[in-house]
Amino acid sequence: MAGFLTTHVLDTARGCPAQGLKITLYRIDRGGRERIAETVTNADGRTDSPILPQERFAVGEYELVFAAGDYLRASGQAGAAPLFLDQVPIRFGMSEGDSHYHVPLLLSPYGYSTYRGS
Repeated sequence: MAGFLTTHVLDTARGCPAQGLKITLYRIDRGGRERIAETVTNADGRTDSPILPQERFAVGEYELVFAAGDYLRASGQAGAAPLFLDQVPIRFGMSEGDSHYHVPLLLSPYGYSTYRGS
């Protein structure tokens, strides 16, 4: 079995999934970063399919970039410009080729957290 990557975004200020939040996935290597996927969260704050499915999975270093500012503006939570949080990058490594990696984002206008989920 090959590994895969999923994500989930929860709006902790409003207590609900963050629907309509754009997410971009990059693979990091010596030459910089390469965009390999882009998606938008659904009504459950998840992507409709793994952001990195089994057939494209490879161990290595990655970066998820969450378009938090666009989401916060659309949901009426944006403060004065410039926003405290706009683009939220999370850089992480995946070293187990047969594992499910889940990298969720807990988001509010003034803070966020993440962890390796299940």
